[in-house]
Amino acid sequence: MPADHASALCATSESVDSATVIVITGLLDRTTYLGLRDIIIKAALEVPRAVVVDISALAVPAESAYAVFTSARWHVNEWPEVPILLVCAHGEGRQAIVRNGVARYVPVYSTCSEAIGALGNEAKHRLRRRARIDLLADRCSVGQARNFVSDCLTQWGHTELITIAGVIATVFVENVLAHTQSAPSLRLESDGSAVTVAVEDSSSLPPERREDPRRGADTVSGLSIVTAMCRVWGTAPTSTGKTVWAVIGPENEL
Repeated sequence: MPADHASALCATSESVDSATVIVITGLLDRTTYLGLRDIIIKAALEVPRAVVVDISALAVPAESAYAVFTSARWHVNEWPEVPILLVCAHGEGRQAIVRNGVARYVPVYSTCSEAIGALGNEAKHRLRRRARIDLLADRCSVGQARNFVSDCLTQWGHTELITIAGVIATVFVENVLAHTQSAPSLRLESDGSAVTVAVEDSSSLPPERREDPRRGADTVSGLSIVTAMCRVWGTAPTSTGKTVWAVIGPENEL
């Protein structure tokens, strides 16, 4: 497979027709697998039209490593629902991707233009409102997060979801303050009907539903509350930590 067998990956990106195109060079193996996955996920979390990954110059000695693209797609499948597409200029690589079942979830094309052309107009014109605030690693951030949610959803015409979005933001921010050493970053998104609440931190430890035995069996963990209140929630690893997110819609209104 044509590629430079470097020991590390190199990724360069640019915006093409509202999509993020990432060109990957180097070697894909067990030492670079997670790094490549997180590069793709981080790009998707910025909610471009699509993430197009050009692997024409990527060396992949073990075909099983192509599963990294399926893994990345799985992490962004529910949110932010950004398509991931592969570009491989040589037939050998495309055949390997198809042979390993990756193309069933992440389509592969021979050129970047072909990949972007396959997107059509639907993804290009999907309207998303987005807002973000970087908070301090301090208890005052909980109140600031709730105020931010209220202000944004009022402006976006989603006043009916302010209460539930505020509860979810509170849980996520409190978890960051209680279980990590990082400052949370809160992001809100709306596609017109559903609202996503997402909080990023610098810890790679996955979120867990924990109960406190010292406070009795009647005390429910914050993530249990989120599970009951939202349409779906999950976590996406990033190169600097993780993002925990939840999607709410009209059916979740309190």
